[in-house]
Parts: sequence; structure tokens; C-alpha cells
Amino acid sequence: MNIEQKTARIKQLAEEIITKDADSFLVDVKLKPGNSIQVFADADAGLSLGRCIGYNKALYKQIEEEALFNEGDFELEVSSPGLEEPLKLNRQYQKNIGRLVEVVLKDGLKITGKLISATNEVVIEETKGKGKKQEVLQHSILFDDIKSTKIQIVFN
Repeated sequence: MNIEQKTARIKQLAEEIITKDADSFLVDVKLKPGNSIQVFADADAGLSLGRCIGYNKALYKQIEEEALFNEGDFELEVSSPGLEEPLKLNRQYQKNIGRLVEVVLKDGLKITGKLISATNEVVIEETKGKGKKQEVLQHSILFDDIKSTKIQIVFN
């Protein structure tokens, strides 16, 4: 079984385990050199450490039972994506409405603003200038035009 087939199978197993909880969803699976598997999951109201541990144990058992790696030679990490990972699914955009995001378009343009909505397209409210010169711009961006979207941390 090649790396793409292993990744696809792990994705399938992870999806089955994680979606047993209706509010949880699989975001991504990465298989790195040395058989290091990263599984990113999320939930509509946030993903607890306890759930990550439960998913990890169940998935680890499934991978071992299917003998996807020789003699159990693999490492598994199940976590939420974290702020360094870009948003990938519409469900992640929905969960983060109201937060500050940086959207990088495929043409290289960057837009930083408040995520207003994410249905058929992403709507960002960008504030430019200060005081009386302040203006608020709304950008409607098609998902196909987005290269990446990352949550921005605001310190007050």
C-alpha cells in the first residue's frame, strides 16, 4: 500500500470515528516521513482534550488492527488544527464568524478583517484608517479565489 492509499484509508477510519459525535468533523489527515500521522479534527463548539484522546485511542486501535504499518511502526497525533493551520472547510468558517481573519487570495492580495458570513462566498469586513478618516469596506470573496484563511489573534 503506497502513502496516498494509506492516507486515504486513515482519513476514512478517522472520519468514521470522529463523526460518531454529530458536532465533530474531520478537517485533515497528514502522513509525514517516519510514519508520523497527524489528524486534525474540530467541533462546532470546540474540541476538548478528552475527545481528542478518545479519538486517538480508537483510531490507533483501528490502524493497528488493519496492520497499515509494519509491526505498529507509526506515531499518531489527534488534535484540533490550531491557529497556525488555515481554515479548510466551510464548517470551520461558520464556526469562526465574528473573528478577525487574514485571507490571502490566489492573486497574492491579503485582506484582514472580521469574518461576517460564509455561505456561497466569504464576506469580510475590513476597517481602514482611524478616527474621522475611518472607512469600513465589505469584501465578498468566492471560495475558489481563496488561497488561505487564518484566524488572527487580537490582544487588547
